[in-house]
Amino acid sequence: MSSSARRAARLAQSLVIYAKNKKRVSAFYQAVAGFELVTSDSSHDLLTGPCGDLVVHTIPKPIAAGIAIARPPVLREGSAIKPVFPVADLDTARVAARKGGGGIRGAEAVWAWRGCLQVSGWDPEGNVLQFTQRLRKGSSA
Repeated sequence: MSSSARRAARLAQSLVIYAKNKKRVSAFYQAVAGFELVTSDSSHDLLTGPCGDLVVHTIPKPIAAGIAIARPPVLREGSAIKPVFPVADLDTARVAARKGGGGIRGAEAVWAWRGCLQVSGWDPEGNVLQFTQRLRKGSSA
């Protein structure tokens, strides 16, 4: 299967995140979750990564004008979905998340499930996420 055919087949695995600051949110997912920028225009960044494609879409200016993003951001914990992103190492991702304006909860909040360590986090605009790291052989979590 060609790479363009694989990309077309993966489109069902895409996720769109609306952002007031597209550049900052896009950089966060690239630094923390290993996404790579495929293409960018004034309103969309298409990222591809270990779990599919991510589109960071700029919130239209009339709507964005009424949205305030605090620093640190207020977490949007009332959302009905929580995207999960695989990372190679939670500690490394935690540092990158902090540098990018988001965060990942501390080691006390990590739990193991299905051969992976799981922990909640958030992006620079307060979208609540989950990060997962595959347990290494011989780990006892």
